Amino acid sequence: MKVLFIGDIIGEPGRKTLRQYLKGLLEQHRPDLVIANGENAAGGFGITSDIADELLFMGIHVLTSGNHVWDKKEIEPYLSKQNQLIRPANYAEGSPGFGSAVIETDRAGKAAVLNLEGRVFMSNLDDPFRCAVRELERLKKETPVVIIDFHAEATSEKAALAWYLDGKASAVLGTHTHVQTADERILPGGTAFITDVGMTGPAESVIGVRKEDAINRFLTQRPHKFEIPKGPTMLNAVLIDIDGSSGRARSVERINLRSPS
Repeated sequence: MKVLFIGDIIGEPGRKTLRQYLKGLLEQHRPDLVIANGENAAGGFGITSDIADELLFMGIHVLTSGNHVWDKKEIEPYLSKQNQLIRPANYAEGSPGFGSAVIETDRAGKAAVLNLEGRVFMSNLDDPFRCAVRELERLKKETPVVIIDFHAEATSEKAALAWYLDGKASAVLGTHTHVQTADERILPGGTAFITDVGMTGPAESVIGVRKEDAINRFLTQRPHKFEIPKGPTMLNAVLIDIDGSSGRARSVERINLRSPS
C-alpha cells in the first residue's frame, strides 16, 4: 500500500500549490491513500467546511488537524457529521468530531488514520502515548495499517512516541512545526518515522507567515497580526510504502517541491 502524506496546508497559497502539484504526484506515484494536514488551510489559521470539501474534492482521502482546528467555530458541526476531517483523538471526551478514520482504498484494502496532539509546549491534553495504545488496539481489529499524524512541538516527544509505537503503528509522522526534517527512516519494528513532514504554502516565510510579521513579534514581544505572504511556494510530503498484510512500512521518502511564483 502506498500512502502520500502532505504537510500542513497554509492558506490560499497552500491550496493553490496543492492544485498545481497534486495531480502530477498522483500520476507519478499512484498512492492508494492520500492524507494531508489541513488545520491551517483557511487563511493560515483553522479550516472551514467549504475549504475541507475543496481539499477532499482534489483527491485527498483524509484531512488531519491539530490545535488550530478549532479556530473557525463553524467547523464544529462539520467535524461531527463526517470522518474525513479528523481532530486529535486525545481531546476531552465529548469534543466534536472523530480522532480517527478507517478508509477502504480502491486497490489495497483498509487503512486507518489516527490523529494525536502533543503536550510539550502545547495544551495539557490527555496523554497521547496511552491514547495511542487504546486507539491502536481498537483500529487494528479492522486493519493492520495505521498511520498516525502526531501534531506536536517538541522533537523529543515525537521521537519518543515513534519508538514507543515501533512495531505497533505503520507510521508516526510529525506535523505542526512546518519545517521538513531530514530524519525519515524505518524503525526496527517496521514503523516509518519523520520528525516533521513540513508544510505546503509560502516558501519565503517564517513557518508560513510573513517574515516582517514574525520579526516584529520577536522584536517587540507584543501581539501582532500574522498574514500569509504571496510569492514562491513549496509542497512538502512523504511517500510511504506499507505491507498491507503485516502493517510494516517498507520505505519512506521525502518529497520537496518548489514553485517559482
